Amino acid sequence: MLLVGAYSYGIYYLEVEYLHLTSKSSVINIGMIHSLLGFVLSLLLVFRTNTAYDRWWEGKKLWGKLVNDSRNFMIKMSSIVDDKDVKTKTQIARYLKLFPHLLATHLSKESTRLVLDEDFTDIKKELKHHGPAELVFLMTKKLFQLKKEGKISETEMLVLDTQLSGFLDVCGGCERIKNTPIPYSYSSFIKKFIVFYVLALPIANVVNLGIFMIPITMFVYYVLMSLELIAEEIEDPFNNDENDIPMESIAQNIERNIDLILNKA
Repeated sequence: MLLVGAYSYGIYYLEVEYLHLTSKSSVINIGMIHSLLGFVLSLLLVFRTNTAYDRWWEGKKLWGKLVNDSRNFMIKMSSIVDDKDVKTKTQIARYLKLFPHLLATHLSKESTRLVLDEDFTDIKKELKHHGPAELVFLMTKKLFQLKKEGKISETEMLVLDTQLSGFLDVCGGCERIKNTPIPYSYSSFIKKFIVFYVLALPIANVVNLGIFMIPITMFVYYVLMSLELIAEEIEDPFNNDENDIPMESIAQNIERNIDLILNKA
């Protein structure tokens, strides 16, 4: 912004102090062209910001769905399985607690505290590649085992299996956002357009506004570049940045919900 201010002062000195351009007609054509460029830039920024926000909001909805699916699955499981079979309920609850943490790790590509967490060490040993998918596979095997043992019926198995599929739907939706970034060339083009627009701003308007063109140019640059940086910040909502989806907080909330349902059951 300071460089932009210095540049604006240089244009002011060149046009007003050195060349003594005081006639508005000398820059009227440049001003009209600059106004048209501003209209095009505004459309690009609106599309860019909306696209980035849609990605963030879709990720938020997917994690909200995961919270609901976890609650619903645990409630159904607690209602179907015999109250005396505490071991089965506890094992399913551990799977459900671990899934959101695995999904958060999978999406952020970072290690988590759960690697050393004694509560999940035995489960983690069975997961080698795609943690969320492998964990759903373990839960599916557990459901089929319960069906063979006669603890759940065919209809109950169908209901639980359908509910369990929602976990992979959430995972797949998040992966689609993560693995389909906004093209770099598009983002780079908008940044270049903003710089070009701001550099042309004092040339087109300094004769009309004089010395006031300097703070105006700095402010316009601040607004336009801030919009671009905001879009860049939220277009990938799974990086654990300050403005991203709080995946670990949601995962801990799921843990508390499951413990509450398990204790009431």
